[in-house]
Amino acid sequence: MPGGYAAGYRDGVYAGGEALVAKHIPPDHILPAVAASDLIEAGFRQYAPSLTRLTSPHELAGHIVAALEAQRPLSVVRLGDGELLTLAADTVLPATEVQELAPFLPYAGVPCSTPDIRAMLAEAIQGADWVGVPISRAPTFQGLLFPVLRHFGINWSSLKLTSSTINYSLHHSRLLLPILQGRRVLLIGSQAADLGVLLHQHGVQIAGILPSVAGMADIPRVMQHAAEHTFDIALVAAGIPAVVLCRRIAGELGKVAFDFGHLADKLVTGELQF
Repeated sequence: MPGGYAAGYRDGVYAGGEALVAKHIPPDHILPAVAASDLIEAGFRQYAPSLTRLTSPHELAGHIVAALEAQRPLSVVRLGDGELLTLAADTVLPATEVQELAPFLPYAGVPCSTPDIRAMLAEAIQGADWVGVPISRAPTFQGLLFPVLRHFGINWSSLKLTSSTINYSLHHSRLLLPILQGRRVLLIGSQAADLGVLLHQHGVQIAGILPSVAGMADIPRVMQHAAEHTFDIALVAAGIPAVVLCRRIAGELGKVAFDFGHLADKLVTGELQF
């Protein structure tokens, strides 16, 4: 309807701001000339000491290179809405609500969130060297992150945190190719073959290609084939199973493993370029 979006937006801003403030104002009182934004600013100053700094792209690149040079295992995993909704199903949200919010989960490697899958994911997060977390405070991002970690007994302050978009940040900062050049790279995921061609054109040695990961149940097979290759770093673009694969590649094979994500798709299609 004409004006419907504007009206809905206006009502939403009110409900999420001034209406919340109004609940704290006692009867027969007003708070003159103080907007909700003013109160948020004042409250933010109170909580500013709780700000937590994430590891930057340049810092993480340094840690990856140091691990490669020392031939030391290192895993970088990333948590987006897919991983968080998988963990949230039947724990902090009803499974039916998760199905409505995330119809893409089967495509991302989780046809159905089960206790075993959730336990695998939680264990991988707990054991990873770096965990990428969402900066977005939207309901299915940070809105789920801390309730999910709390449910699984994971102390977020004990994790080494970076951004969940660290894959893109490394690329945009022109740090990705220097990390890979001169290394033997194992590529895992549906775009592995095409990504391998592209990386080879930029002087990257491709040690092996594992072109498919058929969901979480396929992780043992992928690990078996990964162990047959000699490589320095694995780039894993395999949806939600990538979290578990990266942790296991580092822990069991003693290599560097990086959750590459949809950066593989964007490089292969040319949407992003080296």
